[in-house]
Amino acid sequence: MTEPAKLISIAALQARLGQPGLRLLDCRFDLMNPAAGRQAWLGGHIPGAQYADLDQELAGPVRSDTGRHPLPGVEDFARQLGRWGIGNDSSVVVYDGGSGAIAARAWWMLRWAGHDDVALLDQGFAGWTAQHAPVETGETAVARAAFNTRPRMEWVLGTDELQGRLQRGALGNLIDARDAARFRGEVEPIDPVAGHIPGSRNFPLAQSLQSDGRWKSAEELQALWLPVLGEPPGAPWAVMCGSGVTACHLAFSGQLAGFQAPRLYAGSWSEWIRDPSRPVASGAANPVAVPATAEPSST
Repeated sequence: MTEPAKLISIAALQARLGQPGLRLLDCRFDLMNPAAGRQAWLGGHIPGAQYADLDQELAGPVRSDTGRHPLPGVEDFARQLGRWGIGNDSSVVVYDGGSGAIAARAWWMLRWAGHDDVALLDQGFAGWTAQHAPVETGETAVARAAFNTRPRMEWVLGTDELQGRLQRGALGNLIDARDAARFRGEVEPIDPVAGHIPGSRNFPLAQSLQSDGRWKSAEELQALWLPVLGEPPGAPWAVMCGSGVTACHLAFSGQLAGFQAPRLYAGSWSEWIRDPSRPVASGAANPVAVPATAEPSST
């Protein structure tokens, strides 16, 4: 049994700054301008934070049969953790610009590699600066560490398995984090094919957040997830999105609500559509209610 999702407040992180063993990862990233995240980190970040680049460090090489952000090899990721100074005894906090859409990918990957002592910063860097918390600029030096993996490979759902389950009529609970219009196939700003996997359902990641960017309470999240996943909380489920990144936001949300860890369809929509013979659906089949609020971009 893995530990539940951990959310840390800005005040709680401020109180922990400078503690031995604390490591921070800044995961800010702009899909339209991939260099912008590192530049933003250099211009100001939480003291001690290392920069985690989505394309270069939280994903592996893209191939003709993968999605846009395939998982790296788990041992490759372990070496990167060591370069960030993260060892098996480190206490890690991840953050991004605010929504957690990218930081949740780092949170999930650390746990996939076998490290449970990782928390996500509520409201991220936007909330941090809004509270005038301390910021430093430039590169951050850190001593290298050794990280020994205890990988949870069973957390990953592959395309072949997913396609087989769909053909057998045994898809199960597959929840898609993309914006509602993308899921319905009305718009597709990133991938060459619009729509969704037949039988999957839509839970835009913004549903987990309050209007000010803070996460909803565990009780509020449970009320949202129960109609989707049902009882008991141990029932299996899986998450996806455009490329396997913001799906991790759903994993965090569901676990914060008390449900078991889902499997991640790491290839997600951008891998599914690599083969034109795979079925594609459109419209609002089996939708989950969507609030009338702005939705963060979903990758």
